[in-house]
Amino acid sequence: MTTTIIGFPRIGEKRELKFATEHYWKKQLNQDELLQKAHEIKLAHWQAQQEAGIDLIPVGDFSFFDNFLDVANDLNIVSDRYRQLGLSKLDEYFSQARGYQDGDQTVKALPMKKWFNTNYHYIVSEFTPETHVQFNGQRLLDEIREARAAGINSIKAVFIGPYTLLKLARFVDGAKPTDFITDLVQAYQALLANLQELGVDYLQVDEPALTFDVSQQDQELFDQLYDQILAQPTTVKVILQTYFGDVRDVYQDLIQKPFAGIGLDFVEGQENWQLIEQYGFPTDKALFAGVVNGKNVWRNHYQTILQQLHQLPAEVSVVLNTSSSLLHVPYTVANENQLDQDVAQHLAFAIEKLHELSELAAIVAGREGSEKYLAENQRLFADVKHPVNVVVQKRVEALRDDDYTRLPDRKTRIALQNEELDLPLFPTTTIGSFPQTADVRANRRQFKHHEISQEEYDQFNEDKIARIIRKQEELGLDVLVHGEYERNDMVEYFGEKLGGFVFTQNGWVQSYGSRAVKPPIIWGDVSRTAPITVAASVYANGLTDKLVKGMLTGPVTIFNWSFPREDIERKEVVTQIALALRDEVLDLEKHEIKIIQIDEPALRENLPLRKSDWFSQYLDWAVPAFRLVHSGVAPTTQIHTHMCYSEFSDILQAIDDLDADVISFEASRADFTLIDDLVDHQFQTQVGPGVYDIHSPRVPSQNEIQGLIEQVIEKIPAENVWINPDCGLKTRSEEESFASLENMIAAIQAIREDVDEAS
Repeated sequence: MTTTIIGFPRIGEKRELKFATEHYWKKQLNQDELLQKAHEIKLAHWQAQQEAGIDLIPVGDFSFFDNFLDVANDLNIVSDRYRQLGLSKLDEYFSQARGYQDGDQTVKALPMKKWFNTNYHYIVSEFTPETHVQFNGQRLLDEIREARAAGINSIKAVFIGPYTLLKLARFVDGAKPTDFITDLVQAYQALLANLQELGVDYLQVDEPALTFDVSQQDQELFDQLYDQILAQPTTVKVILQTYFGDVRDVYQDLIQKPFAGIGLDFVEGQENWQLIEQYGFPTDKALFAGVVNGKNVWRNHYQTILQQLHQLPAEVSVVLNTSSSLLHVPYTVANENQLDQDVAQHLAFAIEKLHELSELAAIVAGREGSEKYLAENQRLFADVKHPVNVVVQKRVEALRDDDYTRLPDRKTRIALQNEELDLPLFPTTTIGSFPQTADVRANRRQFKHHEISQEEYDQFNEDKIARIIRKQEELGLDVLVHGEYERNDMVEYFGEKLGGFVFTQNGWVQSYGSRAVKPPIIWGDVSRTAPITVAASVYANGLTDKLVKGMLTGPVTIFNWSFPREDIERKEVVTQIALALRDEVLDLEKHEIKIIQIDEPALRENLPLRKSDWFSQYLDWAVPAFRLVHSGVAPTTQIHTHMCYSEFSDILQAIDDLDADVISFEASRADFTLIDDLVDHQFQTQVGPGVYDIHSPRVPSQNEIQGLIEQVIEKIPAENVWINPDCGLKTRSEEESFASLENMIAAIQAIREDVDEAS
């Protein structure tokens, strides 16, 4: 019984890659030092897999920023604007992910989107008519040599497949996917030839896009690619790897193609079991069975998996696998010495999941120790102690339809709000957070380690709030925020204030590039035990005559960016969170906070990959949960929300149905393509399309921002437009943030003057 994984977390056990990369960007490390640190991290990860008994070890899953970007560069899919910078290959790579600015030389970063239904962001490759695809993947080949030199012999090379590459990429200036089929075929054949020359036995081609709805045209594209790629004789065994769902549209085709193995997700893709039962599985291929959950942190229930595996035909050759890359879970539970044992014993992070695979393999093969593994697992699942809150459960049961409806209608509310709030044309604001500078992080760390008192901690944050209120007034913003200096993370902070959550010390998960988040774990029924944001919002509101927004994270995002419990329905958990936040919203309103922003950046994230499942399995409870949070406020209280880095165009009706008054979107990094979608949909909510990209260190000029704003107001009625950055400023420096906001304010002032002159 062979074991493998799809991929491993790459930021390091203690986020070593994050810190090394950021030091490199700040010129505190040179390139050789960064490469050496990367080598040490890769070596540690390969050895950890070897020690856990993993048989087939993936190589090529490491990345300095993003694997999708890696593959684009390996295939020569790099726009000329980055090549013309004259940078080293590594810096050219980073310029695509982060943008580049040096004096007058400035280039925007490539768009960034969510990776399927996860909180991981990938960098969107860009095809133009001038793109010449060819394999130049020295990165992967060098990494294979690294692994060999380290004594890793059973290697599985990992590379994103051409179909997923084309489905997720961006095509500009008239380029289209079919233009690149021939070159892609030749590039992947060159990849196989290079792997064969190196003596690599396995290539894992990742094709998660097969878990989307696959049209006839899509099927033809897939066939054109793989019928030609696989026609070339090779000693390399090609494994087609899918994840994040089932392959119902293409299964019969896949099992006919000459792949050596097919990887199927049996966690999110439960229908894959039925596909095998209905159509069988060929005996000349290996089934890479994704039975260990790569996206959640709970221990695997061995008995359930064994029952499912025993239903497979005896002649099927099975390789035990993760359901997805372990990129989406933290490194190890061993680093969590403050978790209650009642909780910790039920958790499995990346390292523990390696051992689960080895134990499952031992049980299936009947090896020594297997009875002990199974008995211990059964004992564990017989002793789960999720905390119960009867008051919360009764409150959920008592909900009625009108609890989800806000009155009066949006049009009437907007008229009342315009009179109450008295804002200028094109109101300006930010999304919420301001830079978490070194002193802010130090203050939080000192308080956490009991080095300063609660009074000292609070006083520091109040001083920061007062300073940023003054700064926003100086900049000329219309609606201010308190800066969120007290918040470690937009989800973790709320989880810490709500009953039902538990927290890790080192449970970091990569979000994008060097950015990592530490998702809380939902362990019991969720409740609000005390006010969460009221004190900071009220304090800020008392410092200025301008409007100050109250800032909350929405129920769907808190759920999606946490590790949820699996013993009750998702709808029930989200409803519990929504009720807790509803109490917070009403409390803010009671304290005269007239604008309240309820952020839902992750609304689309957990959307099922197949459109037929969107409403029946997700939007039917996600949209009402948001409405439940704000439906009790007065008509004059303005409700905002924020969304970013996802494909929103196909759920605009659901977003409109949230019944918020104002929605801010990420837009600038994707060249404002969302604006046309809003117009086509006749979107009714007021909108604030982000006019500059905060995930890049470059400072956009006034002219650049002004040009983007002019694009917006050409298409959307002026009275419906707000002006803001595309996300919170937490990860940026103050210097970058203030300079960008100055240019944003100057741009909108110039536009207001033009509008006044025209009228």
